[in-house]
Amino acid sequence: MSAVASAPDAPFRYRIEPTVLQALRSPRLLTREVLAGLVTALALIPEAIAFTVVAGVDPRVGLFSSFVLAVVIAFTGGRPAMITAAAGSVALVVAPVSREHGADYLIVTIALAGLIQVAMALGGVARLMRFIPRSVMVGFVNALAVLIFVSQLPQLIDVPWPVYVLTAAGLGILFVWPKITRAVPAPLIAIVLLTAAVMLFGIHVPDVAAQGQLPRSLPELLIPHVPFTWETLQIIAPAAFAAALVGLLESLMTAKLVDDITDTHSRKTRESWGLGVANIASAFFGGTGGCAMIGQTMINVKTAGGRTRISTFLAGVWVLVLVVALGDIVGRIPMAALVAVMVLVSIATFDWHSIRPSTLRRMPISETLVMLVTVGVTVWTHNLASGVIVGVVVAMVLFARRVAHFTSVTRTVQGDAARYVVDGELFFASSNDLTTQFDYAADPPRVEIDLSRSHVWDASTVAALDAIVTKYAARGTAVEIVGLNDTAAAFHARLSGGLG
Repeated sequence: MSAVASAPDAPFRYRIEPTVLQALRSPRLLTREVLAGLVTALALIPEAIAFTVVAGVDPRVGLFSSFVLAVVIAFTGGRPAMITAAAGSVALVVAPVSREHGADYLIVTIALAGLIQVAMALGGVARLMRFIPRSVMVGFVNALAVLIFVSQLPQLIDVPWPVYVLTAAGLGILFVWPKITRAVPAPLIAIVLLTAAVMLFGIHVPDVAAQGQLPRSLPELLIPHVPFTWETLQIIAPAAFAAALVGLLESLMTAKLVDDITDTHSRKTRESWGLGVANIASAFFGGTGGCAMIGQTMINVKTAGGRTRISTFLAGVWVLVLVVALGDIVGRIPMAALVAVMVLVSIATFDWHSIRPSTLRRMPISETLVMLVTVGVTVWTHNLASGVIVGVVVAMVLFARRVAHFTSVTRTVQGDAARYVVDGELFFASSNDLTTQFDYAADPPRVEIDLSRSHVWDASTVAALDAIVTKYAARGTAVEIVGLNDTAAAFHARLSGGLG
């Protein structure tokens, strides 16, 4: 065992993943990246088409958007191997603009969303990721797995019986093939074999072509015909801000998830502005905008083994090649094959350890509650951003409630002086009851409040201390506050007496 691994106080070192240059120089690594991109592209196509239907635009728009987003983010993004493409969450937010005002307004909405994301990145929004607790992250992952599975159910309801046989066969291939070899990704084998079976035996089942028309030409640069007025800004700004926030949150959460899976570190700030640049580029090719695609990212990283920007770049390139040059063949891929791949992804994504009885018995109830709330809100709204925001808020409330109970006040009397020792952190949740912990009527003429085992964190605490001093002053009792550290003393001195 290495010295780093055996030393208890050794710093954690991230695993070193292959670089783009290393992958290009290694036929084995390059083959893995090329095939990972291909498998991911096959999974991207039907979802991109479905999401554009949600946005109320031509299916070709979603496919072009996925191509542009994946190619651009491969150069600008901060998380190698993460897949960014046209996303359902973003499509849901911008759908009213497209439906009520047309495609030109959709273009400027996505462009403005990209600019907002760049501004957020420059403002350091990525650093807010540190405030997302582990219980919210686990809830995010589990909700994601549930949504991936639920999204496949329409392909399994009211369909011909061969669909179920093909789906079961696909799942069997996906589970068995990795035991034979990992040189070729199992999803690619499953898709090829099931497509060949459908074409060879003439099996009539829903296929990719049934999801929407595939494009026959390359994407073109588009200039929107929209008046640049205050009225236009009022129309597009709410949707643009919502799309920027949802897209950024999902991308940062996905990046953190890939960091954990690969034991590597990504640059979240770069990912933030890189996503903005990619959305701006997508907008001017008529795209719907997007963000990180968690399902396709899991296919690329966990199932196909993609690790560099090459797989991300080629996922976009393969989308364009497949739908433009090989559209007829891609159109024959049975949806059952893609459903099998996505079901496997949902199983692999779910954190099964988090719901084991042994885990639930050890875990504090508040942690489990935060996880369940995150899952519940996300699944109910079908919006990952909403689930994460609500989960963080619930976690903050429960944390504040728990910490507030750790504050205690001890009173001792010696001669003509009473001494109160406050133990615990003082902030809005704990300081609200602080004024009730003092015996104003029975205390002697001098009172000392010792805060050496505490800390003053906010204006609510300063106001509470002022109220205590005022109550004692009304009875002619002198109060001295001692034990404040330099930071707390400066904070208290600046606000004391000025809060009304």
